This record gives sequence, C-alpha cells and structure tokens, in this order.
Amino acid sequence: MKKFNDLIGRSDLLDMKQGIEHWKIQGLNFSKIFHQPDMGAEVSRYNVEQQYHGLDKALDLEIIKKAKLSIEKKEPTAFDIAITNTNRTVGTMLSHEIAKRYGNDGLPDNTIRVNIEGTAGQSFGAFLAKGITLNLHGEGNDYVGKGLCGGHIIIRPPQHFKGIEEKNIIVGNTVMYGATSGESYLRGIAGERFCVRNSGASAVVEGVGNHGCEYMTGGTVVVLGQTGQNFAAGMSGGVAYIYDPEGTFTQSCNLSMVTLEKVVKESVQVKGPKHLNLTDETILNKLIANHHQFTNSTIAGDILNKWEASIEKFVKVMPNEYRRALDELHAQTIKEVA
Repeated sequence: MKKFNDLIGRSDLLDMKQGIEHWKIQGLNFSKIFHQPDMGAEVSRYNVEQQYHGLDKALDLEIIKKAKLSIEKKEPTAFDIAITNTNRTVGTMLSHEIAKRYGNDGLPDNTIRVNIEGTAGQSFGAFLAKGITLNLHGEGNDYVGKGLCGGHIIIRPPQHFKGIEEKNIIVGNTVMYGATSGESYLRGIAGERFCVRNSGASAVVEGVGNHGCEYMTGGTVVVLGQTGQNFAAGMSGGVAYIYDPEGTFTQSCNLSMVTLEKVVKESVQVKGPKHLNLTDETILNKLIANHHQFTNSTIAGDILNKWEASIEKFVKVMPNEYRRALDELHAQTIKEVA
C-alpha cells in the first residue's frame, strides 16, 4: 500500500479471528457487512470529486453587492429583491462578510434592510448577524432564523393574501433553533419545535406546533395563539408568554421543569427579581407593539387596544431553575447593598 486511501474498502485485509472468537459476539455473522462487491477499477471507493454547492449562484452574492457601502462603511442601505424556495440560507453569506469585519458586534440595528417578496427556501436568515433586517412578504420554510445572531427577521403573508393571517402557517418547523440573540416577528403560525434551544433571542408568533420552547435556556418568546403539545419540555431558562383567552394552555404545557404564573401589572411587579431586569408588562407591551408595527397584525392590535383586559389573559411560563437563579441573584444584590 502506497497511500492510506488505498486501504479504503479493503475489508479483505481485516483480521477478524480474534474478534469473532470473543464470547460476546459468538454466533454473529459479519460476512454481509464485509462483503466485497464485484465492481470494476473505474468505480471509486471514496470521495474523489468535489461537490458542487452552487454558491456562485447564491442570492446572497447579489445582496452583498447591494449592501457594499453598509458592509464597508456602515452606511444604511435598503433595497428590494425577489426570492424562491430554491434560495436557501439567505442572509448567511452576508452575515459572514459582516462577521469577518466586525466580529460578534456586527453593525448597528437596521443598517442593512432587505425587503423580500416570495417563498423562502430552508434556513432563511440562518446565523443572521446584528445590523441586518430581512423583511419578507411571503412565507418561510423550515429552520428560519436558525442560530440567529443579532439580526432581525420579519415575515408576513403576501400582500395579496386573502386568508386569515393568524390562522395561516407562515413558517415551517424548527424555527429559531439555537438562536443566541436578535428578534423575529412572524405574522402567522409556526410549525413544530419553535425556538428549541433558544438562548437569548426574542420572538413573537401567532401560534406554534408541538414541542415549542423545548430545551430553551434564554431569551423571550411571545405566542399570540394556541400551542401544540409538550410546550416547554426541558426548558431551563428564558421566559415565554402565552396569550390564553380560553384558559386551555395548561393542557399543552409540560410542567416538569416550569411553573405557570400570572402576568401582573407593572405597578405590582416593581420589586423583586425580573426577567431582563424589566417588568413582564414592559417586555410584553414592547414586543407586541413591535409585532404590530412590523407586521400590521390585527391580533396584536386588538390586544394593544384592550391592554388592561388583555394582559390578564396571558400566562407566563417560568422555568423553575431560572426562577431560583434570579431569586439568589436578587438576594445577593440586596445583601451587598445592605
């Protein structure tokens, strides 16, 4: 053998006697696993060709050109583009260009605003860097905002949409998976496993499928509609606020690691430990107001117009370990001040 690659696939060179005679695997037959198929020398046994990923045709290349001044000189830029479901990971290569220059700090919010029409492919806005806003009129696919890293994502149905937005599926499954920071506002319902492993981003959505906020460790999620089953399974940090006018959310929530609390008025929650050092009312009102402003959501508008009554219909999903950590930190702060 002249090269290591020459050994690939050469199962005939294996010494199997000692292993086969071991008492734990007596009776097992490995002949089919180590079988040498009859094939000519022209058939490769390992990877010998470079895979073509089509990056030279990526939509991000067009976006990067249009955002050149923003990338190089931090000047605000806004422009329009069209998208189809074959355009995947839109915004990721752009984020790479920003990260190369500015690291995790990114750019000031909304430095680059991309207004998009159409149906996005998978992983729209994946790893989106701070300073980028993707404003999509259309719909997303799976993995929208995966690994979101400071960017903003806004998705609402097409302008000609005739249905009821809050009853429409607007994005697919596993949206905001592993997001660390940034914001998303989704005018419609998300699929399953929404915000799984979210550790710091904020999201507003109008309904989610099963396993929402699973293994979430940080961040803030507002659901202005129903959730699927097993919500908050393994959730150890962050907070979720569920609009629950029918009082049915308890049946959908996995209570093994969280406690359901009432959202109280700001005047009542002045003292004591708080999520993000802000009152629940402040956090909720700000995120819902943003959602209404960015997506023109009617359900968000109705909640804001009837705020005094609406706030009482929210349920706060509070992880037990996060509550304990906040209480300990608050007690330590009081002790240091005293």
